Amino acid sequence: MIPEDLRYTTAHEWVRELADGVVRIGITDHAQAQLGDVVFVQLPAVGDAVTAGSSVGEVESTKSVADIYAPVTGTVVTVNDALAGTPELINSGPYDDGWMFELQAPDGVPGDLLDAAAYRELTAE
Repeated sequence: MIPEDLRYTTAHEWVRELADGVVRIGITDHAQAQLGDVVFVQLPAVGDAVTAGSSVGEVESTKSVADIYAPVTGTVVTVNDALAGTPELINSGPYDDGWMFELQAPDGVPGDLLDAAAYRELTAE
């Protein structure tokens, strides 16, 4: 399951462009499947300035803990508060209810992010 309208990182985050320079970020279906049952998520705070490639949070599962990396540079404008009480939304809907946070990204989405075909090749799905 790799939606065509998203951009992807090699670290398995996805980016969806919204309106007015805002982008929504989460982890891919491939990433959540590798992690297993997600039991806790640590997200950045609203107002945090993040730099592309930097660690901005963690996802803890029954198998391991993985860093969440910012795929773009910007300022956090929204976090998915539902994940605090129901982190398993990442497993059941990584591209829908399991999104993680939104950034105001003044420079937009970098051109070096993968399209769906390239991400599919990376994960051999």
